[in-house]
Amino acid sequence: MHTATARPQRFGPDVSVSEFVLSACVHCGFCNATCPTYQLTGNELEGPRGRIYLIKSVLEDQAELAAPVVSHLDHCLSCLACETTCPSGVRYSHLIDAARHWIEQHHRRPLGERLQRKLLARLLPYPGRFRLALRLGQLGRPLARWLPGRLGAMARLTPARLPPRSRLDRPGVHPAQGARRMRVALLTGCAQRVVGPAINDATIRLLTRLGAEVVLPEGVGCCGALVFHMGNHADSLGHMRANIERWDAERAAGGLDAIVINTSGCGSVVRDYGHIFRDDPAWADKAARVAALARDVSEVVAGLGLPQVAAPPAPGLPVAYHDACSLQHGQRVRDEPRRLLRAAGFAVVDIPDGHLCCGSAGTYNMLQPHMAEPLGRRKAEAIAGLGARAVAAGNIGCLEQIARFGDLPTVHTVELLDWATGGPRPAGLPAGHAVGAREG
Repeated sequence: MHTATARPQRFGPDVSVSEFVLSACVHCGFCNATCPTYQLTGNELEGPRGRIYLIKSVLEDQAELAAPVVSHLDHCLSCLACETTCPSGVRYSHLIDAARHWIEQHHRRPLGERLQRKLLARLLPYPGRFRLALRLGQLGRPLARWLPGRLGAMARLTPARLPPRSRLDRPGVHPAQGARRMRVALLTGCAQRVVGPAINDATIRLLTRLGAEVVLPEGVGCCGALVFHMGNHADSLGHMRANIERWDAERAAGGLDAIVINTSGCGSVVRDYGHIFRDDPAWADKAARVAALARDVSEVVAGLGLPQVAAPPAPGLPVAYHDACSLQHGQRVRDEPRRLLRAAGFAVVDIPDGHLCCGSAGTYNMLQPHMAEPLGRRKAEAIAGLGARAVAAGNIGCLEQIARFGDLPTVHTVELLDWATGGPRPAGLPAGHAVGAREG
């Protein structure tokens, strides 16, 4: 697809990457078959091919970043199923991220949308602020059904109760049990530390049990993904630089075999740090080194190998495994979680249409609830008839979204692996849900 950008200076350095991505598209439309929003609406402009044409039209000055165009681009989940499907290798992720940045620079949203986006950017990346906001949000939760649009969606997403803070995810070093086999840094994240702190605890216990020294460097925080995908590059790049600086310093000082990430939405972006900072001479090399070290926790655990589980805590417990989009499409990690769960004694059940997004997608279920909620219900319905007793996934957003629309307990893959190798029973798994289960 040839593109003649009319005013390249308007779009900045991303324009050359966007033109390269557009040139790879051959208009085949295979992407629409796996696009969740196209499946919901049947609208060509709600699929990747249609969005590619819209972006091309904007670059060529044949269309403005007006409300109708922005709406179609906003509806994209960035699930990247289209990248997995595309026979031409179109890097749609780089195209849509650039387009969202242009929108924030050149399009003025309605006041309510601007305020909501600013609020999310000021709260979600900061665990202390986010926890306080959720405490306040719990007061309005009973009124959620009467609140309009996005405000009601945010109220509905507020958890009824918050788990206690983790005792393990503070900066410091957790030594390996026995001989040290590797040294890794763990990204503890931001929102996950508030709504799912047990995930980091289980990760630290499991990795140290398998012989990894786990380092939590001072000053590492939000990976930047949440605000980056909203087009707010100024704030997101600040988060990214802070992490790059501290991880690269840790690598140089003590050596790192991997940067372990247990929230796949974060992992996809950290692995892309090299691309994001490619044109920044001060950060390009460090960002590339950090990106090369990023690994999903399932990849690291698979490399270390689980010990022989002689007496699984819940032998044969049927677990529906949900492929988070950012893991299966963004990082192309599919087999490792399934192999590990089976090795730990669980019966893994695949979910029909597992390539389709659950509708969480970072802030999407707050910004686009009219699209996110049907996708969440569809995913929960696909799980309901499988005979599973629990749902496992590698991303906190997916776990929260599926739990909202389904009846089964949702747990992170690493929580089940920790339980199987000597850790406590995951809090989301009551004894009645685990056949033959033992107390942790």
